[in-house]
Amino acid sequence: MAPILSDYIKDGEALAIKGSLERPISGLVMDSRRVVPGNLFFALPGLRCDGLSFVDEAVSRGASAIIGQTMPGHPPSKVTFIQVAEARATLARVSQRYYKFPDRDLSVIGVTGTNGKTTVTHLVRHLMNENERVGLLGTISYDLGARTVPSYRTTPESLDIFGMLAQMRDAGCRNAVMEVSSHGIAQKRVMGLEFGVAVFTNLTRDHLDFHKTFEAYFDVKSLLFTGGTGPVPRVAVVNLDDPYGLKLADKIRREVPTTRLVTFGEHAEADVRAVDVKLGFRDTTFRLSWPGGSVAVDSPLVGRYNVSNFLAAAAAAWALGRDPHAFAPRLKGFKGVPGRMERIEEGQPFNVLVDYAHTDDALRNALGMLRAITPGRLLVVFGCGGNRDKTKRPRMVAAVQEFADYAFATADNPRTEQVGKIFEDMKGGVADPSKITWIDDRRRAISLALDSAKAGDSLLIAGKGHEGYQEFADTVIPFDDRQVVRELIAIKALRT
Repeated sequence: MAPILSDYIKDGEALAIKGSLERPISGLVMDSRRVVPGNLFFALPGLRCDGLSFVDEAVSRGASAIIGQTMPGHPPSKVTFIQVAEARATLARVSQRYYKFPDRDLSVIGVTGTNGKTTVTHLVRHLMNENERVGLLGTISYDLGARTVPSYRTTPESLDIFGMLAQMRDAGCRNAVMEVSSHGIAQKRVMGLEFGVAVFTNLTRDHLDFHKTFEAYFDVKSLLFTGGTGPVPRVAVVNLDDPYGLKLADKIRREVPTTRLVTFGEHAEADVRAVDVKLGFRDTTFRLSWPGGSVAVDSPLVGRYNVSNFLAAAAAAWALGRDPHAFAPRLKGFKGVPGRMERIEEGQPFNVLVDYAHTDDALRNALGMLRAITPGRLLVVFGCGGNRDKTKRPRMVAAVQEFADYAFATADNPRTEQVGKIFEDMKGGVADPSKITWIDDRRRAISLALDSAKAGDSLLIAGKGHEGYQEFADTVIPFDDRQVVRELIAIKALRT
């Protein structure tokens, strides 16, 4: 028999109901254009428009029930209308019930923090994927066990999350790892989700256009660990090398003593530590230490922040009962993450790396690492996204000028802002105008940077990483930094 509406709406969740709860439900949907007969349509509030504006379209397409935060003066008579206090929270709860609580059948590992989420989630999957299927939800793709599809959002809406977790469960996965963004937490996309492990990587200045203050940003991240999104995680894995990690660890000890706290870092008090770290141009070696053992690690990932990323993944795997002696050697075979310090090799005599770094802290980490291992000059192509936190623009330029010998400032994803206006904001961070050139066209900026590079130099193309597009006011165009680099190197080789 088809499920009925009353199966998913529990006592006390509705503020008002007009119509019957005994209607059959054929599925859940948030987009009125995707409604098919029998669907339950969620009229969600939004920044640009309210889902209530699309109720008539949903009804005309056959919706049998509507959930929203406001009861219309004259709700459609042929559907059931349910008024709730928070439509997004109700969407999460109903989605979890509709898909039969897939998070309870999986060990779900959630990774949050400003930087490192994508690398850590891919590392977790790699370390644990030898004898068991591990699903993944993140910035680059969604691995659902039986198939992998492109990602459209770092942390999807709750309806999609529970639907994809159900696909992982049905494909035989017993573990799932996912990136959890601050937007995803604030907008209740992970409300009610049961995390076996929640990981905190770090907190640096980002998304203040959304959160307004740094403390508010930290408070939102903390919700994942303190029960603000639903059940507290069974294990909290926290970075003690980060000042906000220290603060979060303290908060967890005080507020949620039932959660097992596992710390990581080079910090002397960390449970999972890296000691004797040696940073090289092509690899990194160190000794992984944990309560009860240690093992030598040879990592193909360069840079100190990638030591931290590995420690986060190793701590999560160890917390779930995996033996580091077994999974640590697997790191040597890790092929990296697309667009995360990805090396482009086309026979050129200098290094070209493409990275997603798009904050001042991420740029400092990336450039500081490259500065230490580059025998020649360090060149950078970068920009700042439009319609995002404007206060970070001069700080990004200051970070680049601190480490790079020369920089090419260009368009990132301008969105609805003029590139020239973005440049004006960025120029507040210029200390030495002779070390930076401003070029609107990103392809031309990359081309000029390649022309400038000599043997022994490193060229970092930062900001977009794996993205295959550029966003402008009224259009999105294909643009992949990695593909553009390969094309330009080939063209320049033909000319010589």
